Amino acid sequence: MKRSFEVANVRCGGCANTITTKLTEAGFKEVEVDLACEPRKVTAVIENEVQEAHFKDLLTKLGYPLADAAFGRFETAGLKAKSIVSCAVGKFELNRKQ
Repeated sequence: MKRSFEVANVRCGGCANTITTKLTEAGFKEVEVDLACEPRKVTAVIENEVQEAHFKDLLTKLGYPLADAAFGRFETAGLKAKSIVSCAVGKFELNRKQ
């Protein structure tokens, strides 16, 4: 079943490219990132609770936690820093494809 989650720290196509690439590599199907809404939404086919937990964990590890997730000040800063790196990698990969 397709599920959508509101995600923090997603700013641009570079972020979307990283999210789409990493989630697809992890086996998720029909991954989409909606940049037209705020907070941003990430959608994928998620079959069960185990997959959902893995999906959320991967997003957080990339620096894109769920929008309603509660973190301390230092964790939040660390996640924003990770998202900046993930974004830069995504932009680089987009430019390489062109």
